[in-house]
Amino acid sequence: MTTPRIIADISISLDGFVTGPDPDLEHGLGVGGEPLHTWAVGSDDPVDAEVLRDSTEQTGAVVMGRRLFDIIDGPNGWNDEMAYGAGHAATPPVFVVTHDPPATTRLDGFTFVTDGIAAAIDAARTAAGGRNVVVMGGAEVVRQSVDLGLADELRLHIAPILLGAGTPLFTGVRRRELTARSARWTRHAAHVIYDLS
Repeated sequence: MTTPRIIADISISLDGFVTGPDPDLEHGLGVGGEPLHTWAVGSDDPVDAEVLRDSTEQTGAVVMGRRLFDIIDGPNGWNDEMAYGAGHAATPPVFVVTHDPPATTRLDGFTFVTDGIAAAIDAARTAAGGRNVVVMGGAEVVRQSVDLGLADELRLHIAPILLGAGTPLFTGVRRRELTARSARWTRHAAHVIYDLS
């Protein structure tokens, strides 16, 4: 049996953006950012399907930031058919890092953590039942988990697109060398795993 890990996991463009320009409730991936997630929601490639299925099945809890939560809780967000794990619509407990919890939510199963990302990851680890904790975004939460040494591995799904602008993933981080562990390619993404510890 493998040891549960804290996994920072996010889709990214070739030029380093995790959304296109101007993400909002209507355009969760920003304007023109949809190709970032084609591997998860529009691919018929068996490798993409296996990567998504295996990650979803191994996830015991999820950590995300408040901006991402607002998008998935919004009118165009998650539903019974499309949630964590895309079409797998899994329902692991989700811990949202925020300074200001919302008064009401559309979705159930979310815990709001107001004392930082480390506390959110600790709570998620306790709730994960021996399975992995996935830090899924947005950019700030993934960046912090890597830069603060809270994540054991980084999984990037690199979409073959140059967005030119949007939300950058790694800005203002300290220098760090990673260990590449594996890579798998499809026409929709390069799925790359780096060890951080």
